[in-house]
Amino acid sequence: MFRDLREARDCGTQLRWFAERRKEAIDYLARHGVKHGRLHEVPAWHAYPRFSVWAIESEKAPGFVGWWVVCGDCPTDYVTCTGDRTPRAAVEMIEARWREAVAFLEQDTQHPDFVVGQRADARKLAPLLALRAETLRQLLADDSVWQ
Repeated sequence: MFRDLREARDCGTQLRWFAERRKEAIDYLARHGVKHGRLHEVPAWHAYPRFSVWAIESEKAPGFVGWWVVCGDCPTDYVTCTGDRTPRAAVEMIEARWREAVAFLEQDTQHPDFVVGQRADARKLAPLLALRAETLRQLLADDSVWQ
């Protein structure tokens, strides 16, 4: 199964990271009052150890993805699953959402539809969120990571 002890240790580290991100996604949805179905033990897509995208089963339509959650070395966020039901489409939606939020944060205000951090921290958060959005944009542009 494993070629050596290091490979086994690396696999264990990755599985622990998955478990931590999974818990993070579940806790985030609970804080936002999102009722959902099951969540797999591993993400639908990941760029270990930076980002993970989790397919969240719809409670109303079992067997179908209702939401996507992104977490890792980025703000945890979620979007509703729409027509293009792929992790890449979810990341595109979140990247666009973050870019939109940055424009508001730079003006020392919050987006009218969602909140990022604390209002008092808006200007400090703008460049951080812009950097994470740019990282997502770069990942989106690299077809090789989506195969």
